[in-house]
Amino acid sequence: MIPTEASMDALRLAGDELADATVATLFERGEVGKFNTLMRYVSTTGAPLPDGLPEVAREYLHSTSAAPSWVDWGEMEQARLFFADNDVHITTALSFAAMPACYLVPHVAKLLATTHGLKYPSKRMAETGQFTLYLMRPDAFEAGGRFVPAAQKVRLLHAAIRHHLKREGRWDTATLGVPICQEDMIGGQMFFSMLVLDSLHRLGIHMSTEGAEAYYYAWRVVGAMLGVDQEAVPKDLDEARRFLDLYMLRHMGPSDDGALLTRQLIDLYEEVVPGTFFDPIVSALIRHLVGDTCADWLEVPRTPWDTVVKAVPHVLGVLETVEDRSPLGAWVLDRLGHLTTVFELSSLTRGRVMHYAIPEHLKKDYGVSSTVNRSRRWSPPPAVLEH
Repeated sequence: MIPTEASMDALRLAGDELADATVATLFERGEVGKFNTLMRYVSTTGAPLPDGLPEVAREYLHSTSAAPSWVDWGEMEQARLFFADNDVHITTALSFAAMPACYLVPHVAKLLATTHGLKYPSKRMAETGQFTLYLMRPDAFEAGGRFVPAAQKVRLLHAAIRHHLKREGRWDTATLGVPICQEDMIGGQMFFSMLVLDSLHRLGIHMSTEGAEAYYYAWRVVGAMLGVDQEAVPKDLDEARRFLDLYMLRHMGPSDDGALLTRQLIDLYEEVVPGTFFDPIVSALIRHLVGDTCADWLEVPRTPWDTVVKAVPHVLGVLETVEDRSPLGAWVLDRLGHLTTVFELSSLTRGRVMHYAIPEHLKKDYGVSSTVNRSRRWSPPPAVLEH
């Protein structure tokens, strides 16, 4: 399906019918607090639902408790192995490319500033990192896995934000469309999949076509679990390129919220990086991955490290070559990557598990497998749209 301005406009008018109806009923009956309290005890797939859970919530949880019937589990395993092989690079791309890309869309930056608060970017980053790790675990969809309950709660969280913004008159639906509309949900899916793959390519990471396709496929499954219209979502990487290009050309630009959120993100990661000498590498890496124009829109400071970071693909290329040619080297680098990812997430969460809940009020002030043939490397589909 080739996206057009008209088809994208139609997606701006649609939310998530099932989740929206569930949240509306919970608020009408004053049962949100009870739901949040009881759902803190539901964190793994297959766990019995607690007594006293509102019936509308129980029906929602039953109807969304399984992966889509069309899932190819072989492809999902390929995606998991791809993530295990590239976890530190994927985490880097999520942090320094995908999240800043969200801030490049002014109405998305406004929504994030309104609903998450500008003083707590670590919560947003921790939730994203934790959600991705849940998805990529071997037991993600099995009994005892944490991904499905997390997806169910995130879907209701999005519905609650739509509910609040429309009810309180704090969102110009006529101009901006429905809050967290289908276009923006698919756009977010593109940021966390296609844009991440673009960033890995920019960093010089060796990827097979099979691995890249499997990683994108996994995020298609995520989108389905989060209420994305599967008739509208791109089915492959070529379609994803077209959608992402058009989405960004339609919406990206500078905004005060985007710049402030980016500043908070930079400050957050400068705290995670030990000492102060390497602090400028955070800004330099964002600038390298999103490009100078977008970085200027986000007011990412220029630093002497901007030139140094350009050497990162060469360094990673050497490490990737070692990994390709040496099973022992591959094992060591994979372990270091995993430990780095765990360290970063634990730093953001302060060692706590992040809980997703329906907000009863909004912030009032804006403020692949190692057996894959690595010699056949994946390259991103070329841009198909021009300014």
